Amino acid sequence: MKRLLDVNEAAEYLGISAKTLYNWVSQRKVPFFKVGNMVRFDLQELDRFIKERTIQPNDVWAGRT
Repeated sequence: MKRLLDVNEAAEYLGISAKTLYNWVSQRKVPFFKVGNMVRFDLQELDRFIKERTIQPNDVWAGRT
C-alpha cells in the first residue's frame, strides 16, 4: 500500500465514510496535511492515530468469557 492516501483511501482504511473523515479534518480530530488544496493522510500517522485510541481490556475483565 502507498504511504500517502487521499480522503477516499484514508476513509476506507479507517472504516468510515469520506463525509465523516471530512468532518474530522475540519474539526482537526485526525492528522492530515494539505498539498495545495488537496487533503492527504500519511499512513504511518493514521496507524499512530488508531493505536493512540485503542482501548485495552481492563485487567478485571481480561480472561472472562
